[in-house]
Amino acid sequence: MRIEQKIEDSSNEDKRKHLEFIQVVISRMGGNLFYLRGWSITLVGGLLALLSQASNKDEFPLILLTGVVVVFWFYDGYFLSLERRYRALYNKVRKQPAKDVDYSMDIREFNSDKQNSLVYCMFSKTLAPFYLLFLAAAIFLIVRSFNG
Repeated sequence: MRIEQKIEDSSNEDKRKHLEFIQVVISRMGGNLFYLRGWSITLVGGLLALLSQASNKDEFPLILLTGVVVVFWFYDGYFLSLERRYRALYNKVRKQPAKDVDYSMDIREFNSDKQNSLVYCMFSKTLAPFYLLFLAAAIFLIVRSFNG
């Protein structure tokens, strides 16, 4: 086997390893999104159960419910934003020549992409309906408690 062939095989293996590292991070971000949605459903359900026991004039659980929804929506958007940046890094590494692989996990160059921004991710078609429904329910309960 020639030296050039050994170097090329080594470079291809380096590229494969780098892509595996990035894929592990992407999978972790996807898992975080799944767990956050599970926790948000659990906490919103618990707070709704608490609200059914509270007096009509007790607005603290309603404010807490709204806060929980907003915080979880923010975190979900944050992890989706990170996941999209790592997907962009994956695509960049996938397209570059194997000899240029440097094992960099730096995603700062993808921060300026609109679709990777926190606000864009929070209002994506996967997150916005989920959290806007919770937020609308919380606002409805707040308005009802002040009027009733």
